[in-house]
Amino acid sequence: MKVELLHKKDFQKYEFLSQRFGSLFNQFEWTNIYGDSILVYGIYDAQQQLIGGFHLYDSKKYFFKHLNNPPYTPHIGLFFENKLQNKANAQSFSKSIIQLVADFITTQSSSIVTIALPPTYIDLQPFIWKNFKVVPNYTYELSLEGKSYDDIQKLYSTERRNEIKRATKDQVETVLNYNNELILSMVEKTFERKNKSLNKNVLAKILFEYANQENSFSYISYYKGKPSSVAFCIYHQNRAYYILGGYDQSNKHIGAGAAAVDACIKHSINLSIKHFDFEGSMIQNVEKYFRGFGGDMVPFYTINKAPLLLEMCLKFIKRSTF
Repeated sequence: MKVELLHKKDFQKYEFLSQRFGSLFNQFEWTNIYGDSILVYGIYDAQQQLIGGFHLYDSKKYFFKHLNNPPYTPHIGLFFENKLQNKANAQSFSKSIIQLVADFITTQSSSIVTIALPPTYIDLQPFIWKNFKVVPNYTYELSLEGKSYDDIQKLYSTERRNEIKRATKDQVETVLNYNNELILSMVEKTFERKNKSLNKNVLAKILFEYANQENSFSYISYYKGKPSSVAFCIYHQNRAYYILGGYDQSNKHIGAGAAAVDACIKHSINLSIKHFDFEGSMIQNVEKYFRGFGGDMVPFYTINKAPLLLEMCLKFIKRSTF
């Protein structure tokens, strides 16, 4: 088996396999957002047949070449077809794929590697054996299948329910939004306020080139007739992802954000979506906020590596990663 840049002749098969074994983040309409900065790789068996794939995003970090997840994409989209029925044999095959990917990434001329794998993959020993640092991260996922909106709301924490009630009492109006310029403006203000970097070019492509009523939705909460908070989601097949949100500090309401997220969850139920993924954060206050919607904690892992001297420097900046 080997990893190679995806052959053009295999584009259609890649789409077919990723529909079955991958996620929204493998679809070309998503990866095309990133242009030449993203490289899509195929995993080929001994007969040169495509059996899986993944992508890597090439950027710079502190003037060094950096392989990482694309902005607003939670992982590298690793997927593959495992046809083996015997449990031990199937596990060995999966491990051989992870080993193959670890070997391949080791050969890339990159100074820094910080990538995440989908939550499906928990046996990452091959990366550890290659001296990568494997770090657990967490997201929250709400299972919507077979549940009514009332059932889901009962899972919310008292704090989240009270925020939503307060929004209703104060006549906060939460509506389905079709103005993506407004989303961009509110998200920009939020990132500026928190002194966090924002890849505006990629975000603009998501909002104005990718997003449509067939793959995304957003809700804006209006307080006193003005936008207060926004929540933006994308979806594919049976899964919705909360990608980003923002709020206007000058018109802030304690329940506006929760009301917008709650509306997104209700909209997902109406679309018969089975899973709502918060794309969780390791930031403590953000984690607490997402936890309040009653989802199940789901671990996933980041894979990190840098040359020793550079890694020692990075420890002062990203100790939890390196």
